[in-house]
Amino acid sequence: MPMKNYYYKCFSCGARWSSDEIEENDHYLCPNCAAKNEPHSPLIGCLQVFYDYKEIKSLYTHDFFAKMKPGNTFQYPLLLPLKNEIPKIIQDRMILPVHNLYKISFDSYHALFVLDETHNPTYSYKDRASVLVIAKALELGRDTICTASTGNAASSMSGMCAIAGIKSKIIVPNSIPQEKLVQIQMYGAEVEKVDGSYDDAYDISMKKSQMHGWYNRNTAYNPLTTEGKKSGAFDIFLQLNCKAPDKVFVPTGDGSIISGIYKGFYDLKQLDLIKKIPTLIAVQAEGSSSIIDYFESNEFLYKESSTLADSISVNAPRNLYMAVDALKKTDGFGIKVSDDEILRAEKLLSQKNGYFVEPSAAAAWAGFIKYSKQSEAKGEKIVVLLTGSGLKDIKNAKRALTMKAI
Repeated sequence: MPMKNYYYKCFSCGARWSSDEIEENDHYLCPNCAAKNEPHSPLIGCLQVFYDYKEIKSLYTHDFFAKMKPGNTFQYPLLLPLKNEIPKIIQDRMILPVHNLYKISFDSYHALFVLDETHNPTYSYKDRASVLVIAKALELGRDTICTASTGNAASSMSGMCAIAGIKSKIIVPNSIPQEKLVQIQMYGAEVEKVDGSYDDAYDISMKKSQMHGWYNRNTAYNPLTTEGKKSGAFDIFLQLNCKAPDKVFVPTGDGSIISGIYKGFYDLKQLDLIKKIPTLIAVQAEGSSSIIDYFESNEFLYKESSTLADSISVNAPRNLYMAVDALKKTDGFGIKVSDDEILRAEKLLSQKNGYFVEPSAAAAWAGFIKYSKQSEAKGEKIVVLLTGSGLKDIKNAKRALTMKAI
């Protein structure tokens, strides 16, 4: 096995940094760009991780991937920014479902799949990021991790911290669903509720992390979050017999999941395992659509979000620029859905297909339904991401029950 060789590159200015320069000096953003950031704004200077693909491609062939099973983030060590192997007991506890891509029937689509993330260790896609963040925290010898969240990232991080024996400090907005708050507290996290938005919690968590020396998990701010979320692309690839789909529908708030999905398929393309990165579709709530708005206008305007889909309710998407870049580079686009469409999709998914998901995940399904009514390309191979369990938001599930079918 060749020596691990990876580096960080700034998305904004293009500066390249060695792993030692970033990790040993506790940098999360590009050192050249970090000071340019302002509160309540998309991040400037997000770091991306790149590898020696030329060397790796001779080892990570189609035959290599064909032997892999989905769900194990650590089975691709040369595509992870880790220098040490983490304890086996941690790896074993942090494994995701071995099979979570399911073909379903809808209209006349012949190859429609959902990636069901509701059975992950803490019941959401955010576990993919938390797994890698925990691994890096252990590698760096850190004993406390802090994050801001509307709920899923916090419950994921606190759950993973409980497994690893690390303290978790969680900052959440008052609007957090009670189910998610209880889940976080059950994992033993120290929770601080702020009288404000997710964006307020985000800025506070960064200040407190810097003040107390805590390791920070914040979406996009910590490059390991996006790098961890790329494993979803790997699992899709494996379960489609080492092939890529044509399109992937992604519920989008901060922009980190869609950036991660892009990065996963980018890695596969660099290894000559796929010819083309799938078209990515960002699905956002009408009341929280800054990424789509920027994609269409090339202008960011801060505005208060208003949607019942708390996991994608964001005023200032921190990973906005990388998310929009992913759309542009894959000939992708955005779809906005109303809260009513989200609730109807949540009910439809549950009663017609047996997938009980939270509103943010139902948004992706609502976006696909809207797309299906406008498209005649029924032969496409499509994947829709279902990113969180409906048990995380019972209040809105009750509302969904009163909605008429789409």
